[in-house]
Amino acid sequence: MTQASYKWPNDARLALSVVVNVEELSEYNVGQGDRITEPVDELHVTLSKPVRNYGNESNYRYGINEGHARVAALLDRYGVTGTYTAAAVSLERAPEVAAYLRGSRHEVCSHGHRWIHQFRFDEAQERQFIRDAADSIEKTVGVRPAGWLSRYLHTGATRRLLQEEGFLYHMDDYSADAPFWGEVEGSDRPMVVVPYQLDTNDMKMWVAPSYLPKDWLDYAIDSFDTLYAEGAHAPKVMSLGLHLRIIGRPGRIGAFEKFLQYVARKPGTWYATRRQIAEHFAAQVPAP
Repeated sequence: MTQASYKWPNDARLALSVVVNVEELSEYNVGQGDRITEPVDELHVTLSKPVRNYGNESNYRYGINEGHARVAALLDRYGVTGTYTAAAVSLERAPEVAAYLRGSRHEVCSHGHRWIHQFRFDEAQERQFIRDAADSIEKTVGVRPAGWLSRYLHTGATRRLLQEEGFLYHMDDYSADAPFWGEVEGSDRPMVVVPYQLDTNDMKMWVAPSYLPKDWLDYAIDSFDTLYAEGAHAPKVMSLGLHLRIIGRPGRIGAFEKFLQYVARKPGTWYATRRQIAEHFAAQVPAP
């Protein structure tokens, strides 16, 4: 069987992966001993010196204090099953989010031990970072994570280390609209890669301030329509990346609900966790 000849369960037209990123409370913070100030800020206030940015810290706290309740309410109202890519320390520091996830229909994928860059680590440090994240997430939500998403950058050893630590899939890839068997440096075994999509990510509304919720919604619907049409002939996955502190704001949450309302009118859409996608793919397509 080729990588494009299988079908999704129940002959679904499209696998829709809603990815809720939980990064709040584990970002860079001089007050926690980090050497740099968190550079990702809605106002694009980038500090050249490691000065504590109390305002940006409060931006992140908003995601936990207010944003998650709005996001979770919509996921529940529309029966959406998704993947929470969570930095482990974020869940440790936000027990209300961990409690929502524990025993839920949602998957928790590891987004690192903290929401910091791992590409600077040597191999021993990166292995410990991966292991600490998995141990922590298993403790907070009761299930060991099967997938991994870095803070954008990773190393040539990352996939091999994930493989050695028992992870099923990796999602630091933007090269395709469907899962595939990816090469693993230093290993003779491939690993399932479930590609992510940055263009439909709500982070656009932070990194491009003129990018309004209606722009994001239009782009998300156009992406859905194209992949839904193509899904009649080959398996496709659409990723919709969300952040509690971004889409969870009052002026943005409505765009997410409008997207869910639109999808509800499209039969054959499979709201799937990334673990479900990876497991189904691996069961249908033998590793090369």
